Amino acid sequence: MLNIHIILMGGNILFDIDNLKIFLIISITISSITCALVQKTKGLFKSSKYLIIYSLIINMTISILFCMSFTDINIQNSLWIGLFSFIGADSIYKTLEGKISSYEEIIRKKQIQIPKENIINEEDK
Repeated sequence: MLNIHIILMGGNILFDIDNLKIFLIISITISSITCALVQKTKGLFKSSKYLIIYSLIINMTISILFCMSFTDINIQNSLWIGLFSFIGADSIYKTLEGKISSYEEIIRKKQIQIPKENIINEEDK
């Protein structure tokens, strides 16, 4: 593996790109887990005011537990991973908010509505 370091004149490592890559890969995994968890538990809140704070707490907690269980990354770095996953999970959540229906909502409807412009007739061809 290629190690890329940006080194200061004093010889200290300023930026370790390999660690950043590892942190981002782990945060993508955690982001997937926490996004699903927040999506399933958001119904506990009557208002969406506290949803961002709740999401941040969940991301930080899951990142610490994940890093302690499956890696040798310290708590300080796991908090960075939690922040990265929060930014990712939050942006994905906001993009998908309102576009994803829960299973219960789909079952309750019992009908699927298709807009007229999406219907293809063989006779029109």
